[in-house]
Amino acid sequence: MSRPDTFIPPPGARAYSLRTARGEFAVVDAPVAAGVEPRGTALLLPGFTGSKEDFNPLHVPLAERGYRTVSVDGRGQYESDGPEADGPAYAQEELARDVLAQVEALGQPVHLLGHSLGGLVSRAAVLVDHAPFLSLTLMASGPAHISVSQQERVKLLRDALTVMNMAEVWDTIQAMEASEEAGTAALDSGLDERHDLRDRWLRTKPGQLLATGQQLCMEPDRVAELAAVPLRFHVLSGAQDDAWPLPLLDDMAVRLKARRTVIEGAEHSPNTDRPFATARAIADFWDDRTAGA
Repeated sequence: MSRPDTFIPPPGARAYSLRTARGEFAVVDAPVAAGVEPRGTALLLPGFTGSKEDFNPLHVPLAERGYRTVSVDGRGQYESDGPEADGPAYAQEELARDVLAQVEALGQPVHLLGHSLGGLVSRAAVLVDHAPFLSLTLMASGPAHISVSQQERVKLLRDALTVMNMAEVWDTIQAMEASEEAGTAALDSGLDERHDLRDRWLRTKPGQLLATGQQLCMEPDRVAELAAVPLRFHVLSGAQDDAWPLPLLDDMAVRLKARRTVIEGAEHSPNTDRPFATARAIADFWDDRTAGA
Protein backbone atom coordinates (compact mmCIF):
# COMPACT_ATOMS: atom_id res chain seq x y z
CA MET A 1 0.00 0.00 0.00
CA SER A 2 1.01 3.64 -0.35
CA ARG A 3 2.10 5.31 2.87
CA PRO A 4 1.29 9.02 2.67
CA ASP A 5 3.65 11.44 4.40
CA THR A 6 0.64 13.03 6.06
CA PHE A 7 -3.09 12.49 6.31
CA ILE A 8 -3.67 16.25 6.45
CA PRO A 9 -4.99 17.62 3.12
CA PRO A 10 -2.51 19.97 1.40
CA PRO A 11 -3.04 23.75 1.47
CA GLY A 12 -6.16 24.79 -0.40
CA ALA A 13 -7.65 21.29 -0.49
CA ARG A 14 -10.91 20.42 1.21
CA ALA A 15 -11.99 17.10 2.72
CA TYR A 16 -15.71 16.39 2.63
CA SER A 17 -18.37 13.79 1.77
CA LEU A 18 -19.36 13.80 -1.90
CA ARG A 19 -23.08 13.06 -2.22
CA THR A 20 -23.96 10.82 -5.14
CA ALA A 21 -26.91 8.78 -6.36
CA ARG A 22 -25.19 5.74 -4.83
CA GLY A 23 -24.37 7.20 -1.43
CA GLU A 24 -21.70 9.43 0.06
CA PHE A 25 -17.98 9.04 -0.55
CA ALA A 26 -15.16 10.73 1.35
CA VAL A 27 -12.98 12.88 -0.90
CA VAL A 28 -10.08 15.30 -0.84
CA ASP A 29 -10.84 18.02 -3.38
CA ALA A 30 -7.93 20.25 -4.44
CA PRO A 31 -8.78 23.24 -6.66
CA VAL A 32 -6.62 24.75 -9.37
CA ALA A 33 -3.88 26.95 -7.94
CA ALA A 34 -4.59 30.68 -7.72
CA GLY A 35 -3.76 32.56 -10.89
CA VAL A 36 -3.48 29.40 -12.99
CA GLU A 37 -5.76 28.79 -15.95
CA PRO A 38 -8.01 25.76 -15.29
CA ARG A 39 -7.30 22.86 -17.61
CA GLY A 40 -9.57 20.15 -16.27
CA THR A 41 -10.66 17.93 -13.40
CA ALA A 42 -9.34 14.49 -12.43
CA LEU A 43 -10.73 11.72 -10.25
CA LEU A 44 -8.09 9.63 -8.44
CA LEU A 45 -8.79 6.11 -7.13
CA PRO A 46 -6.49 4.51 -4.52
CA GLY A 47 -5.21 0.97 -4.29
CA PHE A 48 -5.70 -2.05 -2.04
CA THR A 49 -5.47 -1.15 1.69
CA GLY A 50 -4.95 2.47 0.62
CA SER A 51 -7.05 5.63 0.74
CA LYS A 52 -7.55 9.04 -0.83
CA GLU A 53 -4.64 10.37 1.26
CA ASP A 54 -2.21 8.38 -0.89
CA PHE A 55 -2.59 11.15 -3.47
CA ASN A 56 -1.89 14.04 -1.10
CA PRO A 57 1.63 14.56 -2.53
CA LEU A 58 0.18 15.00 -6.05
CA HIS A 59 -2.50 17.61 -5.38
CA VAL A 60 -0.33 20.73 -5.21
CA PRO A 61 1.89 20.05 -8.25
CA LEU A 62 -1.17 19.11 -10.32
CA ALA A 63 -3.04 22.21 -9.10
CA GLU A 64 -0.09 24.30 -10.28
CA ARG A 65 -0.48 22.74 -13.73
CA GLY A 66 -4.14 23.79 -13.86
CA TYR A 67 -5.89 20.63 -12.70
CA ARG A 68 -8.50 20.21 -10.01
CA THR A 69 -7.93 16.80 -8.44
CA VAL A 70 -10.47 14.83 -6.42
CA SER A 71 -9.19 11.73 -4.63
CA VAL A 72 -11.80 9.39 -3.21
CA ASP A 73 -12.20 6.55 -0.74
CA GLY A 74 -14.12 3.80 -2.48
CA ARG A 75 -16.96 1.93 -0.87
CA GLY A 76 -15.74 0.46 2.42
CA GLN A 77 -12.35 2.20 2.22
CA TYR A 78 -11.29 4.29 5.22
CA GLU A 79 -13.82 7.15 5.54
CA SER A 80 -16.40 5.87 3.02
CA ASP A 81 -19.04 3.59 4.45
CA GLY A 82 -19.76 0.06 3.30
CA PRO A 83 -20.90 -3.33 4.59
CA GLU A 84 -18.69 -5.04 7.17
CA ALA A 85 -18.94 -8.42 5.46
CA ASP A 86 -17.92 -9.52 1.98
CA GLY A 87 -20.84 -9.65 -0.44
CA PRO A 88 -22.42 -8.36 -3.67
CA ALA A 89 -21.93 -4.71 -2.63
CA TYR A 90 -18.21 -5.12 -3.29
CA ALA A 91 -18.50 -6.79 -6.69
CA GLN A 92 -16.25 -5.04 -9.18
CA GLU A 93 -19.14 -3.81 -11.31
CA GLU A 94 -20.75 -2.25 -8.24
CA LEU A 95 -17.51 -0.41 -7.44
CA ALA A 96 -17.33 0.68 -11.08
CA ARG A 97 -20.85 2.08 -10.93
CA ASP A 98 -19.85 3.98 -7.78
CA VAL A 99 -17.14 5.68 -9.85
CA LEU A 100 -19.67 6.66 -12.52
CA ALA A 101 -21.90 8.13 -9.80
CA GLN A 102 -18.96 10.10 -8.40
CA VAL A 103 -18.24 11.62 -11.81
CA GLU A 104 -21.92 12.48 -12.23
CA ALA A 105 -21.86 14.25 -8.86
CA LEU A 106 -18.80 16.26 -9.90
CA GLY A 107 -20.83 17.49 -12.85
CA GLN A 108 -18.25 17.35 -15.60
CA PRO A 109 -16.12 14.90 -17.60
CA VAL A 110 -12.91 13.93 -15.82
CA HIS A 111 -9.51 12.47 -16.39
CA LEU A 112 -9.57 9.16 -14.50
CA LEU A 113 -6.53 7.77 -12.69
CA GLY A 114 -6.41 4.50 -10.76
CA HIS A 115 -3.54 3.19 -8.66
CA SER A 116 -3.12 -0.60 -8.43
CA LEU A 117 -6.56 -1.97 -7.41
CA GLY A 118 -7.92 1.47 -8.32
CA GLY A 119 -6.70 0.86 -11.86
CA LEU A 120 -8.76 -2.32 -12.13
CA VAL A 121 -11.84 -0.51 -10.82
CA SER A 122 -11.15 2.41 -13.18
CA ARG A 123 -10.93 0.02 -16.11
CA ALA A 124 -14.22 -1.60 -15.12
CA ALA A 125 -15.90 1.83 -14.92
CA VAL A 126 -14.66 2.81 -18.38
CA LEU A 127 -15.91 -0.50 -19.78
CA VAL A 128 -19.38 0.14 -18.32
CA ASP A 129 -19.52 3.67 -19.78
CA HIS A 130 -16.58 5.60 -21.19
CA ALA A 131 -18.56 8.77 -22.00
CA PRO A 132 -17.83 10.66 -18.72
CA PHE A 133 -14.06 10.26 -19.07
CA LEU A 134 -11.47 12.30 -20.95
CA SER A 135 -8.63 9.82 -20.44
CA LEU A 136 -7.53 6.87 -18.29
CA THR A 137 -4.22 6.58 -16.47
CA LEU A 138 -3.37 3.16 -15.04
CA MET A 139 -0.72 3.72 -12.38
CA ALA A 140 1.12 0.59 -11.20
CA SER A 141 -1.88 -1.43 -12.36
CA GLY A 142 -1.57 -4.30 -14.78
CA PRO A 143 -3.47 -6.25 -17.41
CA ALA A 144 -4.79 -9.06 -15.19
CA HIS A 145 -4.18 -10.60 -11.75
CA ILE A 146 -1.25 -9.67 -9.52
CA SER A 147 1.98 -11.66 -9.35
CA VAL A 148 2.11 -15.04 -7.61
CA SER A 149 4.18 -13.65 -4.73
CA GLN A 150 1.61 -10.92 -4.12
CA GLN A 151 -1.24 -13.39 -4.43
CA GLU A 152 0.36 -15.32 -1.59
CA ARG A 153 0.48 -12.17 0.57
CA VAL A 154 -3.16 -11.39 -0.17
CA LYS A 155 -4.15 -14.97 0.67
CA LEU A 156 -2.38 -14.69 4.03
CA LEU A 157 -4.32 -11.51 4.74
CA ARG A 158 -7.63 -13.02 3.67
CA ASP A 159 -7.00 -16.10 5.82
CA ALA A 160 -6.14 -13.89 8.79
CA LEU A 161 -9.32 -11.86 8.40
CA THR A 162 -11.43 -15.02 8.72
CA VAL A 163 -10.12 -15.72 12.24
CA MET A 164 -9.02 -12.31 13.60
CA ASN A 165 -10.52 -8.86 13.86
CA MET A 166 -8.94 -5.84 12.18
CA ALA A 167 -7.00 -4.75 15.27
CA GLU A 168 -5.51 -8.23 15.72
CA VAL A 169 -4.52 -8.41 12.06
CA TRP A 170 -2.88 -4.96 12.30
CA ASP A 171 -0.83 -6.04 15.32
CA THR A 172 0.24 -9.21 13.52
CA ILE A 173 1.31 -7.29 10.42
CA GLN A 174 3.34 -4.85 12.53
CA ALA A 175 5.12 -7.69 14.30
CA MET A 176 5.93 -9.38 10.98
CA GLU A 177 7.16 -6.20 9.31
CA ALA A 178 9.20 -5.13 12.31
CA SER A 179 11.16 -8.37 12.01
CA GLU A 180 12.16 -7.63 8.42
CA GLU A 181 15.21 -5.54 7.62
CA ALA A 182 13.66 -3.92 4.52
CA GLY A 183 10.46 -1.96 4.04
CA THR A 184 9.95 -0.87 7.65
CA ALA A 185 11.18 2.72 7.45
CA ALA A 186 7.73 4.12 6.74
CA LEU A 187 6.19 2.28 9.68
CA ASP A 188 8.92 3.45 12.04
CA SER A 189 9.12 7.04 10.84
CA GLY A 190 6.96 8.55 13.57
CA LEU A 191 4.21 7.91 16.09
CA ASP A 192 1.75 10.28 14.39
CA GLU A 193 2.08 8.56 11.02
CA ARG A 194 1.81 5.11 12.56
CA HIS A 195 -1.34 6.20 14.40
CA ASP A 196 -2.86 7.51 11.16
CA LEU A 197 -2.06 4.30 9.29
CA ARG A 198 -3.56 2.23 12.08
CA ASP A 199 -6.69 4.39 12.12
CA ARG A 200 -7.06 3.99 8.35
CA TRP A 201 -6.69 0.23 8.67
CA LEU A 202 -9.24 -0.07 11.49
CA ARG A 203 -11.80 2.05 9.64
CA THR A 204 -11.53 0.05 6.42
CA LYS A 205 -14.22 -2.60 6.20
CA PRO A 206 -12.94 -6.21 6.29
CA GLY A 207 -15.51 -7.14 3.64
CA GLN A 208 -13.94 -4.63 1.27
CA LEU A 209 -10.49 -6.15 1.78
CA LEU A 210 -11.80 -9.71 1.37
CA ALA A 211 -13.67 -8.92 -1.85
CA THR A 212 -11.07 -6.72 -3.53
CA GLY A 213 -8.23 -8.99 -2.47
CA GLN A 214 -10.01 -11.81 -4.30
CA GLN A 215 -10.42 -9.57 -7.33
CA LEU A 216 -6.69 -8.79 -7.38
CA CYS A 217 -5.93 -12.51 -7.40
CA MET A 218 -8.55 -13.50 -10.00
CA GLU A 219 -8.72 -10.53 -12.39
CA PRO A 220 -8.88 -11.64 -16.04
CA ASP A 221 -7.02 -9.92 -18.86
CA ARG A 222 -9.43 -7.28 -20.24
CA VAL A 223 -6.92 -5.27 -22.24
CA ALA A 224 -8.49 -6.15 -25.60
CA GLU A 225 -11.87 -4.87 -24.37
CA LEU A 226 -10.27 -1.67 -23.10
CA ALA A 227 -8.32 -1.12 -26.32
CA ALA A 228 -11.62 -0.95 -28.21
CA VAL A 229 -12.73 2.05 -26.13
CA PRO A 230 -12.11 5.44 -27.81
CA LEU A 231 -10.08 7.02 -25.01
CA ARG A 232 -6.48 8.12 -24.53
CA PHE A 233 -4.56 5.79 -22.22
CA HIS A 234 -1.48 6.22 -20.06
CA VAL A 235 0.40 3.36 -18.38
CA LEU A 236 2.61 4.73 -15.60
CA SER A 237 4.73 2.83 -13.09
CA GLY A 238 7.86 2.93 -11.02
CA ALA A 239 11.08 1.39 -12.27
CA GLN A 240 10.33 -1.65 -10.09
CA ASP A 241 6.99 -3.23 -9.29
CA ASP A 242 6.40 -6.40 -7.30
CA ALA A 243 2.68 -6.55 -8.08
CA TRP A 244 2.87 -6.48 -11.89
CA PRO A 245 6.33 -7.02 -13.46
CA LEU A 246 7.35 -4.21 -15.80
CA PRO A 247 7.34 -6.37 -18.98
CA LEU A 248 3.61 -6.96 -18.40
CA LEU A 249 3.03 -3.22 -18.09
CA ASP A 250 5.15 -2.52 -21.17
CA ASP A 251 3.16 -5.04 -23.20
CA MET A 252 -0.15 -3.66 -21.93
CA ALA A 253 0.86 -0.18 -23.06
CA VAL A 254 1.62 -1.50 -26.54
CA ARG A 255 -1.72 -3.29 -26.73
CA LEU A 256 -3.55 -0.13 -25.65
CA LYS A 257 -1.48 2.15 -27.89
CA ALA A 258 -0.94 4.05 -24.66
CA ARG A 259 1.66 6.50 -23.49
CA ARG A 260 4.16 4.64 -21.31
CA THR A 261 5.97 6.34 -18.43
CA VAL A 262 8.48 4.77 -16.04
CA ILE A 263 9.37 6.84 -12.96
CA GLU A 264 12.98 6.20 -11.98
CA GLY A 265 13.60 5.75 -8.27
CA ALA A 266 10.00 4.66 -7.66
CA GLU A 267 8.45 1.25 -6.99
CA HIS A 268 4.78 0.27 -6.67
CA SER A 269 3.69 3.69 -5.37
CA PRO A 270 5.25 6.41 -7.55
CA ASN A 271 2.68 8.82 -6.13
CA THR A 272 4.50 8.72 -2.78
CA ASP A 273 7.96 7.55 -3.89
CA ARG A 274 8.53 10.30 -6.48
CA PRO A 275 5.50 12.61 -6.38
CA PHE A 276 6.88 15.56 -8.36
CA ALA A 277 8.18 13.45 -11.24
CA THR A 278 4.92 11.50 -11.19
CA ALA A 279 2.75 14.63 -11.20
CA ARG A 280 4.76 16.07 -14.07
CA ALA A 281 4.30 12.94 -16.17
CA ILE A 282 0.56 12.82 -15.42
CA ALA A 283 0.01 16.49 -16.25
CA ASP A 284 2.07 16.22 -19.43
CA PHE A 285 -0.22 13.41 -20.57
CA TRP A 286 -3.38 15.32 -19.67
CA ASP A 287 -2.06 18.41 -21.46
CA ASP A 288 -1.53 16.43 -24.65
CA ARG A 289 -4.90 16.44 -26.39
CA THR A 290 -3.72 14.30 -29.31
CA ALA A 291 -4.78 10.67 -29.62
CA GLY A 292 -2.60 7.81 -28.49
CA ALA A 293 0.88 8.29 -27.05
